[in-house]
Amino acid sequence: MPEGDTVWRAAAGLRTALASRVLTRCDVRVPAHATVDLSGTTVDEVLSRGKHLLIRAGDVSIHSHLAMEGVWHVHPLGTRWRRPPHQARIVLETSDQQAVGFSLGVLEVLRREHDEQAVAHLGPDLLGPDWDLEEAVRRLVSAPSRPTFLALLDQRNLAGFGNEYVHELLFLSGLDPWRAVGDVPALSAVVARGQRMLEANKDRVERSFTGSTRRGEQRWVHQRDGSPCRRCGTCLRSGRLGDSPTTERNVVWCPRCQR
Repeated sequence: MPEGDTVWRAAAGLRTALASRVLTRCDVRVPAHATVDLSGTTVDEVLSRGKHLLIRAGDVSIHSHLAMEGVWHVHPLGTRWRRPPHQARIVLETSDQQAVGFSLGVLEVLRREHDEQAVAHLGPDLLGPDWDLEEAVRRLVSAPSRPTFLALLDQRNLAGFGNEYVHELLFLSGLDPWRAVGDVPALSAVVARGQRMLEANKDRVERSFTGSTRRGEQRWVHQRDGSPCRRCGTCLRSGRLGDSPTTERNVVWCPRCQR
C-alpha cells in the first residue's frame, strides 16, 4: 500500500510536469466526471495531504487517493504507457508532458472552494509544511486504550503512516503493537522519530529503515514474519489486529525486542 512518502513524491512529479502549465487535454475516465474537460485551463498547484492528492486548476480540484494499487505516472508526451489502458482513470496533458492516474482508489472533481472538505477529517500531515507534533499526540491519546499500532495508522490522528512505517517505527521504539497508546512513554519522541523516517525516505524510490539499501535488507520486521529478528535472532511473530473483524490487518513484531 502507498504510504505518505510515496504520495509526496507523486505530488512532486505532478507539480514539476503540470504546475503553471496549460492543459491541452483532460480525459476523466470515471462515469461521474466523464464530461469534465479542463483543456485550456492552467494548473495552479499540486498538493499532497497524507495519502491524498489535490490538483488545482481554474475553479476545480482533482482529488485522488491511491488506495492499494493506484499510481500516477508522469512522462514526456507520446511515451508508451507502463500500465494497460483499461487501468487509466484520468489523463492530463500539456504541450510536452503527460500525467496518467492508474487504478486510483478515489478520483473526483470538486469545486475548488470546497476541496478542503475532502481532507478535513485528516490529522496533521507528517510531511506537510504545517506539521503539528503536539496536535498529533493530542489526537492519539484521545483514545488512550487503543492499541498503538491502530492509533498510528488512523489518518484522523496523523496523516501519512501506513503498515510499513508503523511496523518499523514500533520495532525501533521497542513497543509491542498491542500496547495501549496511552501507556506509551515519551509518545512525542516516538511520533517525532516516525516523522524523521518519512523525511529521510521521501526522496528515495526504495525506502530503507535499517540503513541498508540492498534489496531484502531494508526492513526490520515488515513482511518478515517467521524470519529471525535482525537484532536478536528471535523468530518474528505475526497476528491480526483491527477495530473490527473486517478491518483487521496483519501485524509482525519481535517478542523479545518489542515489549
